[in-house]
Amino acid sequence: MIAGHFGFAALAKARENAVPLWALMLATVWLDIVFVPLLLAGVETLEPIPGLHSGYGANIIHADYTHSLVGACILSVILGVVALARWGRRSAVVVGAVSFSHWLLDLPVHRGDMPVLPGNAGNLPKLGFGLWQLPSAVAAVELALVVTGSWFYWRAARSATKDSSGGRRRANAASLLLLFGGVIVLALDVTAVFS
Repeated sequence: MIAGHFGFAALAKARENAVPLWALMLATVWLDIVFVPLLLAGVETLEPIPGLHSGYGANIIHADYTHSLVGACILSVILGVVALARWGRRSAVVVGAVSFSHWLLDLPVHRGDMPVLPGNAGNLPKLGFGLWQLPSAVAAVELALVVTGSWFYWRAARSATKDSSGGRRRANAASLLLLFGGVIVLALDVTAVFS
């Protein structure tokens, strides 16, 4: 779902000028960035699903800290506080919200493997609607996020540089890079699923 997360970051950038695109892209995958060292340390794990080889939903993800509802909130606040020092209050709220969007975008696709509390404290029911079981649907949603985010980013960038032909060229180039980069990442995901 990385392409979809990046598409959402581009969509957010279209509405928020003060935060650089790279910071919004980092924010939208912040939960996964924190997940990687916890995975390597064995704190969070992946459990392969028999019969599935790779791609969307091929694993049950035991990300009981980074992808718990409360854990995602805490990590998003932490990233927002970092942004506060750099870009101010409004930008901190945007960065924190974009970070939390990761959890919201994961909710429909994950199998029921996202706990409410960190470490699955209280053994509450885990969340996730399992859309990964329909890879074509997930690919369509991700493509829609990439295209929509790129288009809104393009409109905002062109509007901001309407008096400069060099600025418009850069806006066009950046928008195309976002679009093609997102489509390539999505194509790699889809190829892994259907190979």
